[in-house]
Amino acid sequence: MGHVTAHRGVGELSWMQQQPACDDRQTIQRIATGDRQALTELYARHRLMLFRYLLQLTPDHGLAEELLQDTFVAVWKSARDFEGRSSGTTWLIGIARRQAHNTLRRRGLPLADATALETMAARDPEPEDALLAGAAREQLASAIARLAPLHREVLVLTFAQELSYAEIAVALAIPVGTVKSRLNHAKRALRAALEAAEGVER
Repeated sequence: MGHVTAHRGVGELSWMQQQPACDDRQTIQRIATGDRQALTELYARHRLMLFRYLLQLTPDHGLAEELLQDTFVAVWKSARDFEGRSSGTTWLIGIARRQAHNTLRRRGLPLADATALETMAARDPEPEDALLAGAAREQLASAIARLAPLHREVLVLTFAQELSYAEIAVALAIPVGTVKSRLNHAKRALRAALEAAEGVER
């Protein structure tokens, strides 16, 4: 439960809204039968969350909008493959991430290199949790904006969407252990960004 303390700080960011509880599985099942109204409902329910998530992968708002549309085209095509083993949110994030990475690779745009991060040993994140919990919303938003996409992504999924490690592992197609390591390093990067900002202010 090491990351719970930080929820209060990071989760309060205005651009990290919580999604209403609803039966996404039923909506996706309706989409699988060809119900376009169900697709519209799912889009209205999750478009802001997915758009904000995509902005963590690319700072280009126009490209993020394009990726959002591509995501829901893919949802329409692949709804029949949804087996309900994960939440609707996890499934949608997984699709959005694949769309983003495929497009970025195709256009020759940079992707975060996770290789070095995955080989580093994880460290106790408690000091980072304490710092995040005490940081002001504006400080957090500014610091997170300066992080690498890989770090922003895992922080958003953990604190904004409140996905479990297992859910994040499904969405990102990585082992749970990698999720934990990536989150620890993301917190350390965020801590460094916050401390650097404090040094400048002084």
